[in-house]
Amino acid sequence: MQNNHDPGFPRPEAFPDAAETLGNQPLVAFHNDADGLAAGAILLTALRRQGKQPHGRIVGKGENAFSAAFVNEVQQQRPSGLVIADLGVSSRVALPAIPTILVDHHAPTGVPEAATVISGFADDPIPTSSLLAYRCAQAIGQAEGLLWLAAIGIIGDMAEDYGFAEMVEARARYGVTALRKAASLVNAPRRTAEANSYPALDLLLKADGPKAVLSGQHEETATLLAAKDEVRMALEGARKVAPKIVGDVALIFFSSPCQIHPLIAQQWRSRLKTSIVVAANAGYRHGWVHFAARSSNHTDILQFLAGHRPPGADEQYGNGHRAASGGALRIADWNAFISSLGFTQAVIPETS
Repeated sequence: MQNNHDPGFPRPEAFPDAAETLGNQPLVAFHNDADGLAAGAILLTALRRQGKQPHGRIVGKGENAFSAAFVNEVQQQRPSGLVIADLGVSSRVALPAIPTILVDHHAPTGVPEAATVISGFADDPIPTSSLLAYRCAQAIGQAEGLLWLAAIGIIGDMAEDYGFAEMVEARARYGVTALRKAASLVNAPRRTAEANSYPALDLLLKADGPKAVLSGQHEETATLLAAKDEVRMALEGARKVAPKIVGDVALIFFSSPCQIHPLIAQQWRSRLKTSIVVAANAGYRHGWVHFAARSSNHTDILQFLAGHRPPGADEQYGNGHRAASGGALRIADWNAFISSLGFTQAVIPETS
């Protein structure tokens, strides 16, 4: 089923021809959440089965795949090709000399001129990036044993009940409890102060299913359990912060080195059903405020944020989904943004 926002991007069936252009040593870059890590693990495995030697690069805390810093890094590495998964679709793809494929499910902010975009954004429901990656692996005949990874990404992106046939099959084959626990565990490292998700990626590449992720037979499981404990403790403190409400916006403002603002926003979203919920974290990265915005009242969060975009906002602001977005703003831009919403008490003094 298609929706009414078709950007005209090809489906996973176009992946085989695009993959032929990648060369023998492509770089696969992907987000550090469960969906991105699962997509990355699927693509790395499928390309290796094709005989290629891909390198994986997690794009994590404070990074953006369309920034000048990332483009410069890729140019210095000189990969034979580039696959970007679960990191958005932007016209800022600036590597025309390197064959590039984007595998993504987010609302596109632009149409790249020199890249193949594999997208399900026109579908209803919209598949997660991990599910798109799995379908790409199917298209090149290399998806055997990778269904559980797609399911972990689907669960991690809260799309478990969207009715995907692959999710139904994965539930029956692997057990939904094991899949949910594995998704939660894989998602934990990116939320810690260190935000190192490579142990999670290594575990996904080693394991043959969710029970192996949880079993402890691989040393990375202990690392992920410790990350989960760190995040749990940070959440206990942030959950005590009461929201401030101005008009139709509720602000929960706190400071933590852990990336817990999306979890806090989601928690309050279910309790403040008529509000746009903004959970803002002033302690996640020095000199910045990171925030997550959620809504239960059918407000288009992307449009809401666009309407309040401060002048200095960059590519880290206002991406994602209509009901779940957010961003990162330098202090001056945070102050302009939050003042425009009427929360002058959340203005942060600027230091020279």
